[in-house]
Amino acid sequence: MVTSAAFVAIMLVGVPIGLCLCLAGLVYIAASGNPVLFQSYPLQLFGGVDSYGLIAIPLFILIGEIMNGGGITRRIVDMAMAFVGSLKGGLAYVNILANMFISSILGSATAQVAIMAQIMVPEMEKKGYDKTFAAGLTAYGGMLGPIIPPSVMFVVYSVLAQVSVSDMLIAGIVPGVILTVMFCLVIALMGYVYNYPRADYQTPRQRVMTILRTSPTLLIPIVIVGTILSGLANATESAAVGAVAAAVVGKYWTREFEFSQLPQMMLRSAIYSAIVLFLVAAAAVFSWVLIFGKVPQETAGWIQSAAKDPISFMLICNVILLVIGTVIDGIPGLIMTVPILLPVATDVYHIDPRHFGVVVVINLVLGLLSPPVGLCFFVAAAVTGAKPGKMFMVTLPFFVISCVLLVLLSLYPSLSLILIK
Repeated sequence: MVTSAAFVAIMLVGVPIGLCLCLAGLVYIAASGNPVLFQSYPLQLFGGVDSYGLIAIPLFILIGEIMNGGGITRRIVDMAMAFVGSLKGGLAYVNILANMFISSILGSATAQVAIMAQIMVPEMEKKGYDKTFAAGLTAYGGMLGPIIPPSVMFVVYSVLAQVSVSDMLIAGIVPGVILTVMFCLVIALMGYVYNYPRADYQTPRQRVMTILRTSPTLLIPIVIVGTILSGLANATESAAVGAVAAAVVGKYWTREFEFSQLPQMMLRSAIYSAIVLFLVAAAAVFSWVLIFGKVPQETAGWIQSAAKDPISFMLICNVILLVIGTVIDGIPGLIMTVPILLPVATDVYHIDPRHFGVVVVINLVLGLLSPPVGLCFFVAAAVTGAKPGKMFMVTLPFFVISCVLLVLLSLYPSLSLILIK
């Protein structure tokens, strides 16, 4: 109780979540009256980041930096336009489809929303779409980032859960594609009701030329996902190859990337990676404290009294995680929930940790699009000037269909495990 009170108090003061976790661990040791634990503290802190899989994080972030510098994002949007732009509500489909392609490169919801809002919202507004809807739709498109590989959140979960990074990345492919299809079905229904405009017509020849001109950009996700699925490389190695592929495409195809940009790109990647890795190190200390304090065991006893089978447990977890995700960002949310819920899921209900990880990540990402915080909406608002509260209301059908996906995943684990050998 002392540790919990200290954690909440420190967080309310405005201390970053990583420091909150570290300080809460120190408070627990002091309150336990066991000073020997202070000697284990730095070992636990260092052990949290002593993992080969974590090298993938700065590499995935670097891929996104190179892609942005190389003008690849704009060409992916053009490709999506060639595929679906002439349909009713064409630009809405383009928004989601382009986000799906880009999510296989960026892997970060907030970064993706910031980039795509600058590109898609002015274009959709110009064609007659409501700015609030366009910004909200872009925010939901960004939800695909942490689901379709590569995903920083899946890498962090893999370290927390001690499962294969490659398996976790593969597990997100089918749910990500299903969610994309569901979003497109919602757009089709809303387009019929609200009579969304069509984009500019393109002749078959124009479509083919656009696809041929932009298709080399797909080399990056093909290299990343293909090498993992084929077994030629693990997640970390595929990230390194993907970074090289992004540099080659940006330098020799789009001709917008210069090697002189690399130092600044690597610096930005290093800063963001350091933030993420410090959170992971703090998570190791926090997990150690929770286990030492027998919190997972007590939680298991409480949940078992309410959940009699794996499905009811998963549905309860969906509610808990969604509530947590509304007020806490994705990676800190993982850090706070996985050490408590994962042992219960695997030891008591015998749920596959990879399947559980997919459900946890999607829940926490959906929390980024839910009041009272809705971080992705605030990012979109900062770029476009739309109101976050109105965004949530006009895009409510996308929230509902995302919840439907979570229920389906809870009922049918094979949806996330089907591609894992």
